Amino acid sequence: MLKVENLTKTYRSGQDVLTVLRGVDLSVAGGESVALTGESGSGKSTLLHLIAGLDDADSGEVNIGEVRVSGLSDIGRAKLRRLQLGLVFQQFNLVPSLNVADNLALQARLADRHDAGWQAELVERLGLGETLKRYPEQLSGGQQQRVAIGRALAAKPELLLADEPTGNLDEATADEVLGLTRELVTRSGCGFLMVTHSMRLAGMLDRQVHLHAGRIA
Repeated sequence: MLKVENLTKTYRSGQDVLTVLRGVDLSVAGGESVALTGESGSGKSTLLHLIAGLDDADSGEVNIGEVRVSGLSDIGRAKLRRLQLGLVFQQFNLVPSLNVADNLALQARLADRHDAGWQAELVERLGLGETLKRYPEQLSGGQQQRVAIGRALAAKPELLLADEPTGNLDEATADEVLGLTRELVTRSGCGFLMVTHSMRLAGMLDRQVHLHAGRIA
């Protein structure tokens, strides 16, 4: 589902060069959930952005299914994110003018892949049935994150990428939301790569990989 090979990334500021990634290799299979851990500044979010085509690597390759991300144009990368990826971040990024039902359906409709039966299952599994007519500002943090996860999965992505998705939630809610996410990932068959600083949350997933000094340790 995901294969990263010898990925490198540096940033330049004047005469200074900061090397963030130093030849990263990583793979995630369909239906597998993988936690990416590492200290602050180790390059976890940078790696996620490169996989999603939000930034360019200096060298190496990212392949999602049969698609080589580094070979895509900006339009091709936008299409990749619309059709093959689900993205969930610490900030929920819900559309404030849309109610829960419309937020859930948004990504799937953009991908021309709306499935009313699958969305209904997501609503039930995520416990959102009583909130469908509410707007994001009327929801708790945990409810908003459930909507964000449901929106990402509603489009049936090949790969779900999450950057500290429970960082704004209390411990009990974080455990519950992540547990549901893992179950839904298994149900949908997509791969799941989550950046987290929490070893407790990382331990809830199938496998853990640690990024240290720009390399997978």
